[in-house]
Amino acid sequence: MAELINRVAARGDSEAFRQLFQTFAPRVKSYMMRLGADPTTAEELAQETLLTVWRKAGLYSSDKGSAVTWIFTIARNLRIDRLRRDVPWQELPEGHDEEASNDMPPDEVVVERERQSRVQDVLTSLPPDQSEVVSLSYLEGLSHSEIADRLKLPLGTVKSRMRLAYQKIREAVEDLK
Repeated sequence: MAELINRVAARGDSEAFRQLFQTFAPRVKSYMMRLGADPTTAEELAQETLLTVWRKAGLYSSDKGSAVTWIFTIARNLRIDRLRRDVPWQELPEGHDEEASNDMPPDEVVVERERQSRVQDVLTSLPPDQSEVVSLSYLEGLSHSEIADRLKLPLGTVKSRMRLAYQKIREAVEDLK
């Protein structure tokens, strides 16, 4: 084989190249397929390998290794170059189409948890009269008028207690915006 490569290098001997091609093209293709290349890519890499042998035959030196080793080293390097260059496309499995997540982003989840914790802390620290109007409004869904009727308080007093409670809650969470 080394003699065929030397003939290609010295004289551009097409008959020597034909023999190299017939001998090595199927072997290189098979090698590429064992490395995981599909048949088309393996064929392309085999042809590219032997084209490189044709162009760089003058660089071959039997002192550095056998002709077979040299050819398969070229093939391996071309395969590595192809893998680096090509980004493989992979279909997503059935039912996993790419859609934006409906999940809240992690930073917003953290802020929301902190907000809930602070609101809970403020609600437990409210004076009983303010806590009562907030509970009736949000837990039972009563309007300000209905709360005033139930507690037998003036509407203005209910609104005042709600406003004071809101103010305390807002102060507790205003830095989380």
